[in-house]
Amino acid sequence: MKKVIVMSLVVVLSFAMAATVFAVPAGKTVEFDGKGGGKVVFDGKIHADKGAKCADCHQSGLFKMKKGGDVITMKDMEAGKNCGACHNGTKAFSVKDAASCAKCHKK
Repeated sequence: MKKVIVMSLVVVLSFAMAATVFAVPAGKTVEFDGKGGGKVVFDGKIHADKGAKCADCHQSGLFKMKKGGDVITMKDMEAGKNCGACHNGTKAFSVKDAASCAKCHKK
């Protein structure tokens, strides 16, 4: 009986930790209200396929782990904050490039 309880606790704790670590699990997306530009859909798989890891953005302080924990604005991105830290025209396409708007914003 004691072994079953311990194993159950391990499973529950493992699941709780995984849910925290993998905010956008494979096949899932997070949608943001892109205001007049149209909604923005973040797909973790696209970023992972480019070599990005969750910790690159979430443990570096660019984004909080909790959905809705960040206020994201174009002004901040253009200043190199949150998405703009990578989407600067060097590491990834620039948030300042008007031709790139449709890569994130969907009407």
